[in-house]
Amino acid sequence: MKKQDFIQKFRFFLNTIQDKICEDSKWKIKGFIDNDKTIFTLSNDTKVISKILEIHLFPYILDFANTHNFEVILPSHQNYYPDLSFISKKDSQVKFAIDIKTTYRNESNPNLCNGFTLGSHGEYFKNRESNKNIQFPYKQYQGHFCLGVIYDRVMINEFVRYGIDDLKKIPSVIQNLTLFFVEKYKIASNSSGSGNTANIGSIKNIDDIINERGIFANFGEEIFDDYWINYGQINITDSRGNIKTITKLKEYLAYRGRNEN
Repeated sequence: MKKQDFIQKFRFFLNTIQDKICEDSKWKIKGFIDNDKTIFTLSNDTKVISKILEIHLFPYILDFANTHNFEVILPSHQNYYPDLSFISKKDSQVKFAIDIKTTYRNESNPNLCNGFTLGSHGEYFKNRESNKNIQFPYKQYQGHFCLGVIYDRVMINEFVRYGIDDLKKIPSVIQNLTLFFVEKYKIASNSSGSGNTANIGSIKNIDDIINERGIFANFGEEIFDDYWINYGQINITDSRGNIKTITKLKEYLAYRGRNEN
């Protein structure tokens, strides 16, 4: 299957699962249940929500993979890239990398989200044949994608417990979920995504994310790759004669002799 066919089919699939994970715009997952049938509400912690969203989505993703003759390989070690490796059962050379990313809308500006990281620009990104922290060498994947969920957070009392008969009364900790499937480079920013770690940051405008209008989208994946492979490693002399490190796309394009348009 060619990359564009994969994108088209996955986006169609994504449009079919909204009602499977939400009811009346609210997440169907309500909490944890124990042997006594006591339900404990979920935390608003983003890491908790992210992991449970992954678990909730996974059976549907497997259904998609089986329908289209793909095997799904999970990372063999924690924090390996990507979250999901899709391998064609007809041709094992056809591989697609999918990272699952979740984040919340900015309460003061709902056009923006909190952003997320798009994987490392470290060893496996620089050396496309490396096996370090990656399931298969980077160059073996025909496409690198982000399966994302953006949601509104709902503040609830996390200490309330419910019985099984109260299920419909339990508030959801997230609502108004927006699901999207995009190529990683098309939603990347030109800034690191997490402090001192070597992670690529995303853009934050939600409409631009959904429609793949990131800073690299018009320049292509080769420019994205070259910029991030060399991120923080190219030094130039500024107009005052000072040495500075390139950390902006505008500076990089000028250094490479490329037009910004």
